[in-house]
Amino acid sequence: MSFKAIQRILGILLTVFSVTMLPPIVVSWIYSDGAMLAFAIAFGIIITAGMLIWLPVANVRREARVRDGFIIVVMFWTVLTVTGALPFILSTDPHLSITDAIFESVSGLTTTGATVITHLDELPESILFYRQQLQWLGGMGIIVLAVAVLPILGIGGMQLYRAETPGPMKDSKLTPRITETAKALWMIYLSLTVACAFAYWVAGMNTFDAIGHAFSTVAIGGFSTHDASMGFFNSTAIYLVAVVFMLLAAVNFSLHFVAFRSKNPKGYWHDDEFKFYIVIQLIVITVTILGLWVTKSYDNWSDAWVHGLFQAVSIGTTAGFTTAEFYNWPGFIAITLLFASFVGGCAGSTGGGIKVIRLYLLIKQGMREITRLIHPSAQIPVRIGGKVVQSRIIEAVWGFFALYVASFTAMYLALAATGLDLMTAFSAVAASINNLGPGLGEVGLNYAQMHDPGKWILCFAMLLGRLEIFTLLVLLTPTFWRK
Repeated sequence: MSFKAIQRILGILLTVFSVTMLPPIVVSWIYSDGAMLAFAIAFGIIITAGMLIWLPVANVRREARVRDGFIIVVMFWTVLTVTGALPFILSTDPHLSITDAIFESVSGLTTTGATVITHLDELPESILFYRQQLQWLGGMGIIVLAVAVLPILGIGGMQLYRAETPGPMKDSKLTPRITETAKALWMIYLSLTVACAFAYWVAGMNTFDAIGHAFSTVAIGGFSTHDASMGFFNSTAIYLVAVVFMLLAAVNFSLHFVAFRSKNPKGYWHDDEFKFYIVIQLIVITVTILGLWVTKSYDNWSDAWVHGLFQAVSIGTTAGFTTAEFYNWPGFIAITLLFASFVGGCAGSTGGGIKVIRLYLLIKQGMREITRLIHPSAQIPVRIGGKVVQSRIIEAVWGFFALYVASFTAMYLALAATGLDLMTAFSAVAASINNLGPGLGEVGLNYAQMHDPGKWILCFAMLLGRLEIFTLLVLLTPTFWRK
C-alpha cells in the first residue's frame, strides 16, 4: 500500500476542493448577505491544509494500486464532507454545531437531501447557493465514481455493464482513457444542468432559484432554497420540468453518452435496465395517483394527478423534492413511496437505492430458482438482453443485497435503541442509506429534532449507501490491512 501516493492525492483533492468556496464568495458579494467571511476563512483553511499535505510528497510518482483505490474513494467522500462543513460552522446564520454541520455536508455531497436547517427562506443567499452547489458537485462525483473509477476496482453497479451485459453499453469504456471518460461525463452532466436551469427559468423561477434547483435536480439531491421545497412555487409547469429532469438524471449516464455520441435515442430502448426502470416508475406513479384519488386525499383529479406524479418520481428516483406533505398521506401510499426508494435509479446515475439493475437480476434469479423446483436437472441461465450473466455477477448481487439488508437492520436497531419510534427510525435509515432525504414520522419535514447520536448513525448510512456498501465496508475488514 502506497501511503505517499494516497497522501499526494489527498492533498490534491483538498486543494482543488478549496476552489468550490469561491462561487459562494461571489454570490455573497453580489447579494451583500454578510456571509463572505465564513467562506473566505474556509477557503484559506482548506487550501492551506491541502498544500501542507501535498508539498512533502509532490514529487512522488508511484501509481496507486487497487487497495489504494479503495482508500482514495472513501477518503474522497469522508474528507471532503468534513471540510465541506466548515462554512456551516463558521457562519453566523445559520451557526451549526459540528454534528449538524457535518450532517448537512454529508447529506449534500452524497446527494441525500436530508437537512437539519430550518427557515431556509431567511438564510443568506450564499449559504443557500453553497448547499445546492454541494449536491451538484456530489452528483458529478457519483457519476465519475460509478462509471470511471469503481469498475477499475472491480466493484459497483457499473461492473454489471462493463463486462457482462450486451446492447449499447458493450462499448464499455466510453472513451479509451479515464480522463476522457470523465470529461465526456462532465459535459453531459453540465449540459443537463444548463438545460434544466433554462427550463426552470422559462417555467417561472427567478435566475437564482433556477440555477440552484437545477443543481439539485440533476444531482438527484433534493435540497431546495425554500422550506416548502418545490411546493413553494405552486406551479404545475415547474413541477413537470422537475419530473422530466429527475427521470433523466436517474438514467445511466453512459446511455446518455451513447445516445449523444450516436445522435440516436434508440439505444435507450435496447437496454434492459432502462426498460425495467420505466416500468417501475409507471407502476409507482399509477399506484400513487389512483391511491390519492380513491382515498379522496385531494378534492379534484388534477391535484391528485400533479402531486401524485411529482412525489412518485421524486421519491422513486431518490431525489426527495416535495410539493406536498406526502408523509401525511394515507399510510399505504407513503409506505409505497418509501419502498420505491429502495430500488432507486439506474447504475451509473446520480440516483440512490439498490439500483434497478440489481433488482432486475434478483428477480431473474428468483424466477430461475422457482423453475428449478419444477425441473431440478435443467440448466437455466440468467440472461440480460439475450446474453448469459456469469454466476460470479449473480453471487456479487446476492452478496451486495445481503450486506445491504444486514447493514440496514443494524442501523435501524441502533437508531431505535436511541429512543426513536420504530416508524421514524425505519424511514430515517431508509431515507439515508437510499440517499433519499425526507422520511416519515418525525423526519418527514427535516432532521433538526434528531439527537446527535442518531445523526452520526445516519451520516454513516448516507456514506454507506453512496459508496455502494462494499467500498466502505471493505476498509473495516482485517484482511484489507494485512500485507
